[in-house]
Amino acid sequence: MNRHNTVKALVAAALGGAPLTLLAGGMRLLSQDGFATARGEAFVATADNASAIYYNPAGITQLEGSHLRGGIYGIYLDPTFRPPSDKPNSGDTYHIENNYAAVPQLYFTHTLTNLPVSFGLGAYAPFGLGSEWPQDTGFRTVAISSDLKYLTINPVVAVKLAPTFSIAGGVTVNYAKIEMKQGLREFYSTPNSFRFSGDGWSVGYNLGALWQPHEKISFGATFRSAATTTFDGHTDIEQYPVIPSTKLPAQADFKFPLNAVVGLSYRPTPKWNFEFDADYTDWSSFGTINIQQSGTPPFPVKQSVPVTLDWQPSWAYKFGATRYFENDWHVSAGYVFNQNSVPDDYYTPLVADMDRHFFSLGVGRKGRRFDFDVAYQFGYGATHTVTGSTPSSQPGAVAGQDANGKYNFISHALLVSAGVHF
Repeated sequence: MNRHNTVKALVAAALGGAPLTLLAGGMRLLSQDGFATARGEAFVATADNASAIYYNPAGITQLEGSHLRGGIYGIYLDPTFRPPSDKPNSGDTYHIENNYAAVPQLYFTHTLTNLPVSFGLGAYAPFGLGSEWPQDTGFRTVAISSDLKYLTINPVVAVKLAPTFSIAGGVTVNYAKIEMKQGLREFYSTPNSFRFSGDGWSVGYNLGALWQPHEKISFGATFRSAATTTFDGHTDIEQYPVIPSTKLPAQADFKFPLNAVVGLSYRPTPKWNFEFDADYTDWSSFGTINIQQSGTPPFPVKQSVPVTLDWQPSWAYKFGATRYFENDWHVSAGYVFNQNSVPDDYYTPLVADMDRHFFSLGVGRKGRRFDFDVAYQFGYGATHTVTGSTPSSQPGAVAGQDANGKYNFISHALLVSAGVHF
């Protein structure tokens, strides 16, 4: 097995059991550490454990020696759909098929003893998507199922330029695998579908800065670049018995968005830490995506299949508080408001995004050598009514189907992280 296939096998082993499902902000996974999640992800101006590699790499200069920290994010999601009153199935409520997902993270840092330089290496999933709707929703030609697995390997270097000021930078090496499926006809009594699947690599970078001008105040900022993945794979076209099963080589470019976060931490006493962060993601990078096939697909499928998304930039506002105790224990609470990034014009049930609220609580202990954190997170999205939507690709328009209707969202999540420092 060559090196390329070895890395792909490791990714499959790490994420194969984790169908990442319908998370807020398009496809972003905000939760990457138990302590940060307990604080409502408000961590960019605190960044005082190894997960700072993701949240703000400049923060790893606060860590002495070597630190290894890992965790898992387990989540139950229940997005629902109710068709509009003018549809025959208007009295029904539909749920996705798979409600559970699990996402791992792993971080390692080392700070030199004779130089103000720290190194870090992280492995985490900043994006994810996976959903499968029943066939009788009334939008099967718009969307049936999707699955995106996205893994980032992120080496970073941080330098403490002054006792209270650090900067950092790193490279993000990303492997992603995607599958999207939709029907070709409104009926589903006989097989008919169009499916694209592929995988690919991309490279980007992340930057961070941390400044503590006063013992009670700390500022943090981080930036993650956009990265374009060319998914190489194939399409599967089936419309029994009119069209035999057809498999063609195909590829599509997805530009995953840039992200910037700024935050302020206020520590009135050593026992309290309050933080507010503003988090911006430029989802406008998801405009129109063309699935380009090699060869001649059967009629009426075109060789180039445009998928119009026209997503919009969105903000997440995060607030967190931590109370520290003298016996090394701490408790935290937090809140996140996450704006919708998917407009009604080309609404897709595969993401079914909306304005969402996340509430979290957590407890942990930071000992001399070992530490751990456990966080519970509850997510809620009020009813989002979609009207006037247009199918993002050809089959929905031909069949006369759309994504109009009422969408709701509830989630429950548990994130457990543990670390050792030596």
